Amino acid sequence: MSENSPEASESADRLRASRHTRALSELADRHAVTLESLLAALRSPRLGDREAREAAITVASSALVEMRSAEKQGADLLEPVTGAFAQLKSELRPMMRYGRVAVEFVEPPANGRALPGDVAHAARAVVRSAVLTLVDSANARRVRVHWDCDGLHLLMHLRDDGDGELGAHDDVLRPIADHVSAFEGRMGVESTLGWGTEISIAVPLDPVPAPLAVDDLGDLSPRETEVLQHLGRGARNAAIAEELGISGHTVKFHISNLLRKTGARSRAELIALLR
Repeated sequence: MSENSPEASESADRLRASRHTRALSELADRHAVTLESLLAALRSPRLGDREAREAAITVASSALVEMRSAEKQGADLLEPVTGAFAQLKSELRPMMRYGRVAVEFVEPPANGRALPGDVAHAARAVVRSAVLTLVDSANARRVRVHWDCDGLHLLMHLRDDGDGELGAHDDVLRPIADHVSAFEGRMGVESTLGWGTEISIAVPLDPVPAPLAVDDLGDLSPRETEVLQHLGRGARNAAIAEELGISGHTVKFHISNLLRKTGARSRAELIALLR
């Protein structure tokens, strides 16, 4: 596909529109956190009028400083994972201090891999949005935020003590899912009625490679091609099954067909053919 072709132009337009939408969503989440914090301070029964006003001024001033700091940060810079997490805590602290929600933070490992700037920025935006969603939609009073790193992905877990009625396909979670998907990440949601909701997110730290060419590997069905693409990216059977909405047994069936059609003798050899 030529860079000047109509298809390339349309693809570039979609990419720009997606980035613009994501930027607006992040900005809205950041403003929502600030406004929630301001309202929490002004409504707090623990503060008098003067203290509430001073607290609101502090929240607004901190938000302005963070906004100007964010404008200077480049997406190509690396952020230590502990530093990125500390900034997240700083962004949520005013809402926690004056609001009705208690946020517990589980620190990431100090020796965790540094995060690319765009991943760190997206991760904070996702957590901010998720916390607001859980507080507003799940009637939660407590939210636990845990970051970890497996060397290839930033792993984020959020758990609340709400009503446990949120599902993976609920509209209120769609903006978060879209944000995660934009970074080729994965999100899972588990809810237990009366016990709360847990959101698990994995975002790759390295750019996901472009789709691999499979034209020369035989007459493959569309589903076999999808399974092969995921195999080439290193996905395990369970992850492939979840991504494609099929059972693990069906994944094994497709892999067996791929081995037969390509003549590969093993999963590793099948992946090697793609390279």
